[in-house]
Amino acid sequence: MGADNKHGNTILLAIVFGILAGGITAYAVVNSQTGKSPEEKTTDQLIKEFYDVETAVSISPHGLRKHMGEDDTYILIDLRSQEEYEEEHITTAVNVPAYKDRDHSDYGAIDRIVSTFKQLQAENPDKDFIVYCYSAPCMTGRKIGKILADNGIFVKHLGVGWNEWRYDWESFNHPHEWATTSSDQYISSGPEPGTLSPDLVGTGCPIGSDELGC
Repeated sequence: MGADNKHGNTILLAIVFGILAGGITAYAVVNSQTGKSPEEKTTDQLIKEFYDVETAVSISPHGLRKHMGEDDTYILIDLRSQEEYEEEHITTAVNVPAYKDRDHSDYGAIDRIVSTFKQLQAENPDKDFIVYCYSAPCMTGRKIGKILADNGIFVKHLGVGWNEWRYDWESFNHPHEWATTSSDQYISSGPEPGTLSPDLVGTGCPIGSDELGC
């Protein structure tokens, strides 16, 4: 009797696995014929998602520059090493180093980085965080942004990095401004964020989280 039960169970399992295998095969065949899965998004949906993300995360450097000194809705954060920050940084930016020095990252210091941002958040609960690193394609801001997001802190990204702000001023400012503004006017040195000269405070379009900005 025991042998018959084992035999029956084996047949039952074979039937179940056969049904599952058939279902998987049918699903694969349908997908191969249609070229898409039920979860696949349309091109229009992907385009919308792209722009939703871009406008939510990216901050215009031109818009930020025109509001420096007057817009109190954000904190600008330099992710470069302390050494580089103290040498020169964008005026008003604070430093949360993601690099030990010029040549060595410090991404592993998650506790330090996260705790520093949490402290900033506690002190400035209604402000956006805007980070920048070495250049527009630099991955430091993206990596730190992911680490922070994993810990419930969400930052935005300046559309340029330090290199563009310092050495490629004309690339993100309007041609009629080239003769009257320069990066030197928006650079500070030392351990403090620095303050902008009153005559440089602009009246540009807002960059707050509820506006599309510049």
